[in-house]
Amino acid sequence: MIQSMTGYGKAVLSYGEKKINVEIKSLNSKTMDLSTRIAPLYREKEMEIRQMLTAKLVRGKVDFSVWIEKDELTEASAINAALVENYYHQIKDIAARTGIPEPADWFYTLLRMPDVTTKVETPVLSDDEWAVVRQAIDSAVDALLAFRRQEGAALERKFNEKVDNIEHLLASIEPYEKARVQKIREQIVKGLEMLPEANYDKNRLEQELIYYIEKLDISEEKQRLANHLNYFRETMGEERPNGKKLGFIAQEMGREINTTGSKSNQAEMQNIVVKMKDELEQIKEQVLNAL
Repeated sequence: MIQSMTGYGKAVLSYGEKKINVEIKSLNSKTMDLSTRIAPLYREKEMEIRQMLTAKLVRGKVDFSVWIEKDELTEASAINAALVENYYHQIKDIAARTGIPEPADWFYTLLRMPDVTTKVETPVLSDDEWAVVRQAIDSAVDALLAFRRQEGAALERKFNEKVDNIEHLLASIEPYEKARVQKIREQIVKGLEMLPEANYDKNRLEQELIYYIEKLDISEEKQRLANHLNYFRETMGEERPNGKKLGFIAQEMGREINTTGSKSNQAEMQNIVVKMKDELEQIKEQVLNAL
C-alpha cells in the first residue's frame, strides 16, 4: 500500500517530575534528510535515535525534537544557606575592622555573591529514564506512520482516478485512428488529382500509402501504455515503499503518450493526447509525496 512522506507525530510521557516531549514532522525528499533538536541530557543517545528514525521512516525530510518540561519547584535554583551565612559573617567582620558601613540591603548583597545560588541538574541519564524516552519516540513515530498511511490512502484514490482517466482517454482514440487512414488516402489522391496532367502508378501509390500509414501507426504505443497503466496499479498494491518505482513508471507512461502525440496528425487525437498529458502531470506531482 502507498504511504505518504508527509506526516506528524507527537508523544508526551512523564518521568518523575519531568514531562518528556517528542515531536516529529516529515515532508517529501528523495533521501533521508534528518535534522534533530535534542535536550542536552539525551544528546549522548543521538546516534541511536537517528538509527531508530531511519529504520522506521525510510526517507523524507524529517524534523525531530525531544525536550523536557520540569515542575517550577524543581527548576528553581537552590540557595546555599551555609555559604550565605559565611559571607554575612565575613562582611560584618570586615566592616567592624575597617569602619566601612554595613550594607543597607543584606539580601541583595549576599545573593549577588559568587556561588550562592546553584542550578540543580541531573548529571547522568539513567537506564530507566532512557527507556521512557525510547517509548515516547516509538509512540511519536507510530503516530506519524498512521498519519502517513492516512495520507497514502488519499494518494492511492487520486492515482486510481487519474490512471482510469488515462485509460478511458486511450480507448477514445481508436475511432479517430481508424478513420484517419481513409482520410489520409483521400487527401493524397485529391492532391494528386489537382495537379495538371499528373500521371502516377496506383500500385506504387498504394505501397507509399502503406509505408506512410505504418509510420503513423500507434498500436505499439497504445499497448505499451496500457501495460504501464496496469503495472502502476500492481505497484500501488505492493507492501514495501514504492514511491520511486511509481515515479519511474510514470516517466515511461509519459514517453508513450509523447510518442502517440507526435504520430497523431488529427486535431481530435492531439486533443486527447493533451488531456492524457494533463492527467499524467497530476500523477507526477503527487508521486513525489509517495514514500
